Amino acid sequence: MNMEELFRLAGVAGWLHAIDIDGGAEVSFRADELVPIASVFKVPVLVELARQADAGVLDPREPVTITKRTFGDTGVGAMLDDATMSLRDLAYLMIAVSDNTSADAITASIGLESVNAMLDGFGLGKTRVIDDCEGLLTKIREDAGGEWPVVDPESLARLRALNPLATNRSTPREITRLLSMIWRDEAASAEQCAWMRRLLGLQVWPHRLSSGFPYDDVAVSGKTGTLPTLRAEVGVVEYPDGGRYAVAVFTRSFSPALNQPRADAVIGTAARMAVDHLRG
Repeated sequence: MNMEELFRLAGVAGWLHAIDIDGGAEVSFRADELVPIASVFKVPVLVELARQADAGVLDPREPVTITKRTFGDTGVGAMLDDATMSLRDLAYLMIAVSDNTSADAITASIGLESVNAMLDGFGLGKTRVIDDCEGLLTKIREDAGGEWPVVDPESLARLRALNPLATNRSTPREITRLLSMIWRDEAASAEQCAWMRRLLGLQVWPHRLSSGFPYDDVAVSGKTGTLPTLRAEVGVVEYPDGGRYAVAVFTRSFSPALNQPRADAVIGTAARMAVDHLRG
């Protein structure tokens, strides 16, 4: 079965790029097309935070007090009382449980313009972060007329958050390039890259990328992204023989249903097919 058939049988359109981080062999399926990236934008935010820590622009141990919440039901966003923690602990929540409130506190500290300048410096010109989580969710509320969850087809068609020209965007290939830089200690200092790898390895969701690699000796580090009809995960799969593979899978469902286990599972299946091909 090829990638197109695999995605179609799961009821989704799909985009994929996988690359051997050390060898350079790759698997591509619509890998250079722009896609909305949802919470995957938190990966470049993490990289810029690490780089500013390297440059001494900020101290990742600096305490931040959260008094305002961005919509979301994980991390600080689900808590009721004011919370004070360091930028680096907020980064943990941003990556491990995709906490929107933590992400917005970090973007307020580092500036989205700095994230995009970093991306330009790395030659990742198709990747753009134009909204924090509050900005993204505000656009959804405006476009859907307050409907939530958004399931009406006409409302979905109006969502700027699903239009890669009007929202945070990238391509599967550029995302795997950024992940490869983190794993090769090129995105920041070796110390900061190790810290980023640790956080990405602490992500708690097992139902997408990790589902394709159910082995105790295979490590999967990643970051999910979810919006109405959009499911994605990007990450790195590491084998005990030293093989390292960066993978980015994005999907758009043909159905507006909220519960779509096939759409989640195909991300792991497609990633496994791609990595198996790279491993020969």
